[in-house]
Amino acid sequence: MCLRARQEEMENSAAEPTGPSAAPAGTGGIVAEGGAGVGSIVGVSPWAHFIRQEILNVATHQSNVLITGPSGTGKELIARAIHYHSRRAARAFIAVDCAAMSGSLFASHMFGHVKGAFTGASHSTLGCFRAADGGTVLLDEIGELEPEFQAKLLRVLQQRTVMPLGSYEEIHIDVRIIAATNGDLEKMVSLGRFREDLYYRVKVISLTTAALKDRPEDIEVLAEQFLARSADRNGVPRKRLSRGCLECMRSHDWPGNVRELENFVERATLLTKEDEIYPHAFHHHGGENHFAARRAGDQAPPAPTFLAFPSHGPSTSIPAAVDLSGPFPTLADVEREHIRRTLERTNHNQTLAAGLLGISRKQLARKIKKHEIEIARFHARRRSE
Repeated sequence: MCLRARQEEMENSAAEPTGPSAAPAGTGGIVAEGGAGVGSIVGVSPWAHFIRQEILNVATHQSNVLITGPSGTGKELIARAIHYHSRRAARAFIAVDCAAMSGSLFASHMFGHVKGAFTGASHSTLGCFRAADGGTVLLDEIGELEPEFQAKLLRVLQQRTVMPLGSYEEIHIDVRIIAATNGDLEKMVSLGRFREDLYYRVKVISLTTAALKDRPEDIEVLAEQFLARSADRNGVPRKRLSRGCLECMRSHDWPGNVRELENFVERATLLTKEDEIYPHAFHHHGGENHFAARRAGDQAPPAPTFLAFPSHGPSTSIPAAVDLSGPFPTLADVEREHIRRTLERTNHNQTLAAGLLGISRKQLARKIKKHEIEIARFHARRRSE
């Protein structure tokens, strides 16, 4: 959210709704379609049931919360769900990436500044804490915060006041702090890299996320959500997961967790021409399932190839006996056919096709015109609706 815009909203007493009337924003790729609050936590595992109940319990309190766990496991999603079910739901939820903050940028972004505080400060800003007054601030990757700003953050948590850059006036704030990290803050404290007093300030209530490999029963449920979302978002037919593909997915370690699963499903949706996703999709994904896919039991069709060329063997010279009088594809022919088949795979969605081809949409449009490639009428008609 633009802080200046938020300032104008506050001055007009019109806070942004982020509670029951508004669904949470994108949060790491595990929000169910139309879901909100605990309804956005998809899963049937014991951990999923436990964390949904814990969110409801924690939401009734005002204490600071520390959420720990591996990357891609939905820490921001949990933070948004806590906010959604709390009495602060009608006020703002602002997420701050502490890893991206440094120098005076942090102070200005978090505490705001007054007009003329530094070169280019043509107007005053609220800063995240004041913009979220009455709401919730998520300090994501708090373990990456520089020591200088750890001290400043500690003072904010202790005094519940902020001092804008260029001002000497302390301003009271009413925000709930939720911190998140994929690191071991306790170990960082012992190494002197994180303030012990700040650690205990943020860790009043502690929640822990689970790696996807530790809750394999959630994989199919999550994948089905992503299949539906990916098909709808990209305007392509919805695919099904074959039995063999599901076996591969359950045996994969998923080091990138739910975020990796979502990326795999979307890529398989776009690259699979059949109605069903087979184990060979893991050939493109990589990892140990490259070999597991061969043992999965599905008789999948061979991975598609675009063009077949006449072979002259390993020799670098062309034998005199070879007849080259027949048709042979030119470079332009190859490019035209590759673009045409890529468009077919994406149901003539030019944005998706350009992404797969590694070029811009404008470049693709020029090549379509150059090669006189016909675009399916149904897609043009759907775009106009």
